[in-house]
Amino acid sequence: MGQSITCHSCEKPATVHLTQIVENKVHKVDLCEECAQAKGVTNPEGFSMADFLPSFEAGSPSEGDLVCESCGLTQKEFKKNGRFGCASCYDVFKQVLDDMLEGMHAGKRHVGRMPDGFEVPVAADPVEPQPEDTEEDISALEQELTEAVEAEEYERAAEI
Repeated sequence: MGQSITCHSCEKPATVHLTQIVENKVHKVDLCEECAQAKGVTNPEGFSMADFLPSFEAGSPSEGDLVCESCGLTQKEFKKNGRFGCASCYDVFKQVLDDMLEGMHAGKRHVGRMPDGFEVPVAADPVEPQPEDTEEDISALEQELTEAVEAEEYERAAEI
């Protein structure tokens, strides 16, 4: 049987595993259920991912400068609880979020995984949007379809 992972705090078997990657360095913390609860990791109210992010270090020059006019949430309060107060906060704190996400990931846009050497094909001629069918066109097609089915011309009906 494989070696079990133990809690970094008390050496009991670990059931909660945290992984943080900062500047291409991986930091792992393994905790038992009791220690995870004591540190607030398993309780969303007591755990703020913002505390683990480099862009939210205490004393940063812009901390507390931004305030959401809709709900009054400050950047400092967001750092403390890791949650927004309303939908407007996403617009107010957009730059903060962009910086935070760029620090956590290799960019702000998800591009997914692609096999080595894979290139995304680019269409030579963009497809022109087709005009919407008018009610007359739709009625004519429905009539033609009905006639084809009644005449048992199912292949023609399938093309319509």
